[in-house]
Amino acid sequence: MTDNPPVELVLRAARAVVDGAVRPVSVGVRDGRVVAVEAFDHPWDTAREVVLADDEVLLPGLVDTHVHVNEPGRTEWEGFASATRAAAAGGITTILDMPLNSVPATLDPDALAVKRAAARGKCVVDVGFWGGAVPGNADQLEPLHEAGVFGVKCFLLDSGVEEFPPLDAAGLERALTALARFDGLLLAHAEDAEEIAAHTHPGGVRFADFVGSRPPSAEAAAVRTVAEAAARTGARAHVVHLSSSAGLAEVAAAKAAGTRISVETCPHYLTLDAGSVPDGATSYKCCPPIRDRAEQDALWRGLLDGTIDCVVSDHSPCTAELKRLDEGDFGTAWGGIASVQIGLPAVWTAARERGVPLETVVGWMSSATADLAGLSDRGRIAAGNVADFAVFAPEEEWVVRAEALQHKNKVTPYEGRTFTGAVRGTWRRGELLDLDGEPRGELLHAPPRSRG
Repeated sequence: MTDNPPVELVLRAARAVVDGAVRPVSVGVRDGRVVAVEAFDHPWDTAREVVLADDEVLLPGLVDTHVHVNEPGRTEWEGFASATRAAAAGGITTILDMPLNSVPATLDPDALAVKRAAARGKCVVDVGFWGGAVPGNADQLEPLHEAGVFGVKCFLLDSGVEEFPPLDAAGLERALTALARFDGLLLAHAEDAEEIAAHTHPGGVRFADFVGSRPPSAEAAAVRTVAEAAARTGARAHVVHLSSSAGLAEVAAAKAAGTRISVETCPHYLTLDAGSVPDGATSYKCCPPIRDRAEQDALWRGLLDGTIDCVVSDHSPCTAELKRLDEGDFGTAWGGIASVQIGLPAVWTAARERGVPLETVVGWMSSATADLAGLSDRGRIAAGNVADFAVFAPEEEWVVRAEALQHKNKVTPYEGRTFTGAVRGTWRRGELLDLDGEPRGELLHAPPRSRG
């Protein structure tokens, strides 16, 4: 017995990522939240204690702010049950769902209500929602935020689905002007439509042809367009899935000028390179494309110097048929990589080879993403935060087998790759998740924003 009030659970770890460093701790949990973080041997008053193995590290539950769940409407591609199981298996305790490729797209409060109804009772982890900005719905952006979305996503070129058309320059300006009134956030898929149209992809099996059809200049031009519009309107903008040094340079210039802009990149851009992609291997297709090692190195530098803010999965699954695996045609295959379950091991494997410490990687995928979404009570192991954790074995090696992954369609470009680092358990609100148990994940509403 101690002077401390009793707690329901204590986790003791010889290694834990806390306050940006790895150190020994014990964590007390009551009512699903962290009561305090103390020394490893702190004498807690508790009836339940879990001690991590010597080869395990306690991490905050990861927050993935870029996940396409696709339900309702394209549930054969994915769904809340399978997507959140995969997230939990990957150490992720919170995801934010993109407004496409579901039907209806999340373009107004009624569509958001449909999405929430589809998700209710199916989620293993907590789920929040992005809305969408498309031509003609600028008047819906504030109602969407009042209904609980964390921000809105737009495309500057064809999204690939007809129910989510792109914004032109005037539409982008209108959306940012509307968002600036209440400090809302715009997420932008930044590839320039005219640049892409000038590099028409001929189709076929050559990956180099596909990469050449979506050049870095298209990304740079679109990032510049977003940054300039954000500067004019005073709104907040976020560039999704950055893939190139040219785009990175535009972000750096905008940040230096004081523009309210942030940016993410993804595991596939940090770990896969164009030179190793076999022709016809359409499981590697995504937009923007996976580029060469020089571009990859630039992204790592951008993360390490703080120009790139965070790392997210951009989990974008589809059916195996839509990937055109038998044909191997990059012109007709759906573009998207399903990686919500294996993002942490993928990035950690590459980071370890580059001498980047685990706590840095975890920060990119937990606290930085939580901050992007305004989720101040998660992404860190800290008193008052939700008791969301991942147990990670950073030295364990394992081989990716698509059939063992939890997402619905078992397609991955990582098949057969050896990763270092395995998630051994995920805790949500002080409970160890059972992937086959009752789904208890909550549907989140964004915290309110102050008006400008």
